[in-house]
Amino acid sequence: MEPNVLLESLIDEAGVSRAGLAGHVNQAGRTRGLCLKYEHTAVSRWLKGQRPRGQVPDLICEVLGSRLDRPVTLDDIGMGTSGVYTVAHGSTLPGFVEHATALWRSDEQQRPNLVSAPAVTGTTAVMPVWEWENPPEDADVSRPGPSRVSMADIAMLRAARAHYEQMYRKAGGIATRARVVGFLNSETAPLLRGGYSDATGRQLHRATGGLVAVAGICAYDSDAHGLAQRYFHQALRLAKASGDRGLGGYVIALLVNQSLFLADYRRSVAFAEAALRAAGSHITPALAADLYAMQAKAYAQLGDHRSALECIRRAESQDGRIHPGHEPDETGYVQPGLVNVQVAEALLRLGDLPGAREHAAAAVRSPAHDRGTVHRLAMLTHLELLQGEPDKAARTASEMAERARGMESRRLRDRLRSVREHLAASGCADAEAAAGLIDGALRVPL
Repeated sequence: MEPNVLLESLIDEAGVSRAGLAGHVNQAGRTRGLCLKYEHTAVSRWLKGQRPRGQVPDLICEVLGSRLDRPVTLDDIGMGTSGVYTVAHGSTLPGFVEHATALWRSDEQQRPNLVSAPAVTGTTAVMPVWEWENPPEDADVSRPGPSRVSMADIAMLRAARAHYEQMYRKAGGIATRARVVGFLNSETAPLLRGGYSDATGRQLHRATGGLVAVAGICAYDSDAHGLAQRYFHQALRLAKASGDRGLGGYVIALLVNQSLFLADYRRSVAFAEAALRAAGSHITPALAADLYAMQAKAYAQLGDHRSALECIRRAESQDGRIHPGHEPDETGYVQPGLVNVQVAEALLRLGDLPGAREHAAAAVRSPAHDRGTVHRLAMLTHLELLQGEPDKAARTASEMAERARGMESRRLRDRLRSVREHLAASGCADAEAAAGLIDGALRVPL
């Protein structure tokens, strides 16, 4: 079940408690001859995604509509026939905006059901990608409104995306997520509900999509995978509204990366193929290189050596065509050496230890931001240990631990713990000292 953020948002707006809503629903039921005995625990189940039976959803609409002094429909409370989750994708663009902003509001309020929700699978996970790739397109995204959105507003959103991306790279997703979500609620939501022409609206949706993608990255880095997936799906819908196929391809790359982490390798391959196919000429060399490299990792996990090596070849070919000045801001994460470390992971899985070590060393030699460097050093440490060089591994791990200082990231912590276990198992004195440095970094709670 998916958390019902639409119902939660309306309950907050109506200023009623969960127990209060249950009581009002019971009272409204009595007027229809129903004997209902709901308590606050029932409302909690509804907020977790459960749909009550019979006339109760209509009663909820009646109660909330009365308090808000406006009609409230089943779709408004996330209990329409399409279900809670698909409202974000199958509804009109204004309906999607209301669903998206309700999610932002719930996230800012740190609703535990939202953060702990698992990532969806099956058709529900695939449909947002399919809808992005296929018609109908948004013919007109203009919106009437008294407060007109200006190009200065859009420039502010772009600047915010760059700012929070840099913060994420330096401090990690846990520290950054609250800042991004707060900005989405205070600054972005009013703009989406403002007035704009079709041309301005497409730029607004594009800028918002880039910002929402960063919120998803931060949620992913915080281990909130269901929430991260929802942000990525929102960003994909915004990319479609913008008409920017390249932005959509970038968002799908984020979904590919998450699928790899969740060990859904076939979905990783399929999503990467969808991005490469649908973005077409709009895809840049940097994004194509990353997609092919991630496909190589997925194929390696599936044991398909031929396909993995072919994707490695394509990734390296695209990597050689990258011109940083000709890339959009979002693909700035594809820095020199990124493809090397992705290829190293694929080759390690394929059993080519010398080839993996060569690529990992090349990745470390390439300039990168601190976060990327930590991942590269972790990979090289692991390979040095596998090749029987614990002294070198200890030096590499020590540098890794120093670089990771100050970052609040569950993904980085996973890497640190993994490296620490391998170091401790080596029996080398220097490796044990390096493991101690990592212990110090892990001792600080997130």
